[in-house]
Amino acid sequence: MSGPSDYQPSNPALQWIERRLPIFGLIHSSFVAYPTPRNLNYWWTFGAILSFMLGLQILTGVILAMHYTPNADLAFKSVELIVRDVNYGWLLRNMHAVGASMFFVAVYVHMFRGLYYGSFKEPREVLWILGVIIYLLMMATGFMGYVLPWGQMSFWGATVITNLFSAIPYVGESIVTLLWGGYSVGNPTLNRFFSLHYLLPFVIAGVVVLHVWALHVAGQNNPDGVEPKSEKDTVPFTPHATIKDMFGVACFMLLYAWFIFYMPNYLGDADNYIPANPGVTPPHIVPEWYYLPFYAILRSIPNKLAGVIAMFGAIIILCFLPWLDSARTRSSKYRPLAKQFFWIFVVVCILLGYLGAQPPEGIYVVAGRVLTVCYFAYFLIVLPLLARIEKPRPVPNSISDAVLVKTGSRSTPMVSTAIVLALAGSLFASSIDSAKASEGSDTPPANKWSFSGPFGKFDRGALQRGLKVYKEVCASCHGLSYIAFRNLAEPGGPGYSVAQAAAFASEYKVKEGPNDAGDMFERAGRPADYFPSPFPNEQAARAANGGAAPPDLSLITKARSYKRGFPWFIFDFFTQYQEQGPDYVAAVLQGFEDKVPEGVTIPEGSYYNKYFPGHAIKMPKPLSDGQVTYDDGSPTTVAQYSKDVTTFLMWTAEPHMEARKRLGFQVFVFLIIFAGLMYFTKKKVWAASH
Repeated sequence: MSGPSDYQPSNPALQWIERRLPIFGLIHSSFVAYPTPRNLNYWWTFGAILSFMLGLQILTGVILAMHYTPNADLAFKSVELIVRDVNYGWLLRNMHAVGASMFFVAVYVHMFRGLYYGSFKEPREVLWILGVIIYLLMMATGFMGYVLPWGQMSFWGATVITNLFSAIPYVGESIVTLLWGGYSVGNPTLNRFFSLHYLLPFVIAGVVVLHVWALHVAGQNNPDGVEPKSEKDTVPFTPHATIKDMFGVACFMLLYAWFIFYMPNYLGDADNYIPANPGVTPPHIVPEWYYLPFYAILRSIPNKLAGVIAMFGAIIILCFLPWLDSARTRSSKYRPLAKQFFWIFVVVCILLGYLGAQPPEGIYVVAGRVLTVCYFAYFLIVLPLLARIEKPRPVPNSISDAVLVKTGSRSTPMVSTAIVLALAGSLFASSIDSAKASEGSDTPPANKWSFSGPFGKFDRGALQRGLKVYKEVCASCHGLSYIAFRNLAEPGGPGYSVAQAAAFASEYKVKEGPNDAGDMFERAGRPADYFPSPFPNEQAARAANGGAAPPDLSLITKARSYKRGFPWFIFDFFTQYQEQGPDYVAAVLQGFEDKVPEGVTIPEGSYYNKYFPGHAIKMPKPLSDGQVTYDDGSPTTVAQYSKDVTTFLMWTAEPHMEARKRLGFQVFVFLIIFAGLMYFTKKKVWAASH
């Protein structure tokens, strides 16, 4: 489609370069004069969105790699220090972590669009297969990146997924040992994954170049599946497709920014804010959301080897799609049966994703097996059969005819799809209710927090009161190892002056050394020091607390959560509700009861708490009315103490929250204006073409 270019630059310097390296002619023929079907809809903008996201992921990843430490003892802390101490480190981390999810959102839309409109059919088979290869490389890159923060879910996710290779006969154990760099997941594993995670995006970029090359050789498909026959069927790529893609990217950036600035932890797992601990297994190990459909397929098959084959087969089968669907009509727009089965297939994939996040027990296992059969039946039975029996509607003679006549149905949702979605919603609601009942703890009540919402800010009085509660009550057992005394005087914090923060630091004794004599010594704290731990090591902490080590409280409000369930997690997205952690912490502090309810048994040395999972907690009731004196006249009640110290602990977990939301508002204003300008520019550019 894009042949030799007749582009000749007018600038003498550019002419000199063009005669020796015709790079400008290549760019002109590929991205300026390249003929583009005039009937492309907005689903085609996701190609540009993916290119933009790939560049953004590589850029943010390279900068993060400059500060990250790939060591099992330091990785978790290095990530937190990036977020807290590197200039705009929180923004880089959020962009990269959320960007991975947005990348997969865009690629799934891109793939489903290709599936719906038949973009895998002749002559675009190689184009489609290269896309599947990119998808596989993305999955490998995303998995290795998820391991790098070295939290609980990172560590155990790496353990579970890499163990799958042991199911391969004869060579499985050797492959696992090679991946681990030893006999368990550890420091060599982290180093291997960091190296590969850094390298693979550049490999992806190389395959993307081949993907675009194949696209320009075969030409772009279009919603009608009709090849261009004349100049009336196409428009130049620039400015028509370029401005349309810019508008699509601007709209996608609004969604991207929503997560970056207002809901950065919505798509993550709270357990990953707990440092990796090989001795403690999370109760429910799940991968990131974009792997969940394949994880559900893996778990639905009882045989380990068969499950691994099915999981990888679910992806590899996409490579054979051009030959499995031999129908001559490309677009499902003109294939009524294919359209209905396509939307049923989309629902199957969504339900598999839901099942992948549920415990592998009861109805979830049965439903997973049924949907796994449906997934493979779509490719191996439905598509080949439809190619033989379906009678498609007449296809337009040309793209220009399709644009003028506007043939084909615009309605995508089918009655059968709506019925399946309604049944899926019922399944969600009933299954989540049963799951909640089995958790064995009450749901924490929702609180009104000053820091919630897009314009929420920390209550300075609550932060100062919470710091006092921490110092007089919590500090005897719990540390704040990621908070320095200087942070108390930084913008967005408790509001102390530099002198007040220095005076507060001087009240603590910090161990330092060795001195010239080789001895450790104590000195008064300085603003640059971090809050000292109450115990010299974890063993001492366990010995002093009945065998249970009190957790560090720096990240406790992000490391604790509870399931809101369906449909609340959908409402949470629109209302920006993400305060499950603070609600849980405040509830646990108030959930102690002296009398154990009938029918409930707790181990000796434990205390009953109605909000703690399992109800048995090693920590005794920490707060009581009148325990801490407030200077500002606030109530000295357990409820007030709990809310104040939780507010303070939310700040320790998110010290840049106010800056994040403030910058988010500015970015949103810019993106809305930019998207509006792109939209009206697009309308003007396309007015003559229509």
